[in-house]
Amino acid sequence: MFCSMLSMTVVGSSMPIIVDDLGGTQTQYTWVITMTLLTTAISTPIWGKLADLVNRKVLMLTALVLFVLASAGAGLSQSAEMLIFFRALQGIGGGGLQALSQVLMADILSPRERGKYMGLFAGVMSIGTVGGPLLGGFLTDTISWHWNFYVGVPLGIAAFIVLTKTLKIHQAKPEKVRIDYFGIVLLSVAAGFLLVWISNVQTYGWASWETLYMVGIAVVATVGFIIVEMKVAEPLIPMTLFRNKTFTLAVLASISIGVSMFGTAVYLAQYMQVSRGFGPTEAGLMTIPMALGMMGASVVIGQLVSRTGKWKRYVVTGGVLMVIGTSLLSTLQYDTSLVLAGVFMFVLGAGTGMTMQNLVLVVQNSTNPREIGVASSGVNFFRSVGGTVGVAVMGSVLAASMTNLFD
Repeated sequence: MFCSMLSMTVVGSSMPIIVDDLGGTQTQYTWVITMTLLTTAISTPIWGKLADLVNRKVLMLTALVLFVLASAGAGLSQSAEMLIFFRALQGIGGGGLQALSQVLMADILSPRERGKYMGLFAGVMSIGTVGGPLLGGFLTDTISWHWNFYVGVPLGIAAFIVLTKTLKIHQAKPEKVRIDYFGIVLLSVAAGFLLVWISNVQTYGWASWETLYMVGIAVVATVGFIIVEMKVAEPLIPMTLFRNKTFTLAVLASISIGVSMFGTAVYLAQYMQVSRGFGPTEAGLMTIPMALGMMGASVVIGQLVSRTGKWKRYVVTGGVLMVIGTSLLSTLQYDTSLVLAGVFMFVLGAGTGMTMQNLVLVVQNSTNPREIGVASSGVNFFRSVGGTVGVAVMGSVLAASMTNLFD
């Protein structure tokens, strides 16, 4: 999990230097980040469904190998296009790490114990999400930006060795494995075209033929995907899951969390550098209050959920704190007190920590054990989609604003 989260955020504070060194543009700046989120989003439900059909340990090791190779390739990149390609592969491997780590946890822990460990998972995710830019900035300042990607290699290798030697699970296998290939293609087309459109809509305008055909293809593919999922024997995302009110509400909440968590983490680092004049390492340090809020709230609330068995009050409170935190951050100016900005970030981090992993926990505990893989990955999928949309929309708005200001 830490490898996956780190890969998505480690470049946050270093991107201005990386893109400038590779001769990239503001659009490519957005795509280096968005591409990882996009491929993570698309691959997450695929990994989750496969986890219900084939050996989960083998799947996890496969995802780790792909992640390590892609990380090494990203570090060797000589152009923005090459970096975007390897970031896409990183996202595919990272999607497997995110989905499968939580499914494997459900295999080895009882439902009552999961709350405590979900809190630890959220703590790891918060360190990876907000600590990633700090580590990336430090490596860029002291060694080279290439180490933003190389740093994932030893972590992935260590995880591979530990899992190979220690992980032992007993998994019931279906009599016949059926892969929903058509559903995979339709989901990839729908998510891909929608997110590409969002990322570039400021370039060609909302009312244009590009918008018409890209949104049109996304809508048609989405409708086709829903129809296919209702017909096939082993759907990628069973539509029956949405009959469960808990799952549906968790999905909606996860989308919001994705926008807040990924979008804010990525562009806060840019704000600290462009608007406040800090270097990459300093920009990373400035986001520590968010990490502290996420980690502290997730660990404490995870313990409370395990002890009491109650979760709703914490999820609702966390949602309120997220709304307050994002609203406060929207008031940032170039001369806003850094202490005040830190308080705003802490509030948002605490809200995110209270809700993020508890949503996965609730879904796992209210889902048929046969569908625990696809249900868990479904929540992660929509969180990743929210994050991708958030980063893409914020990037489009920022690029348009910068163009207007400099014109």
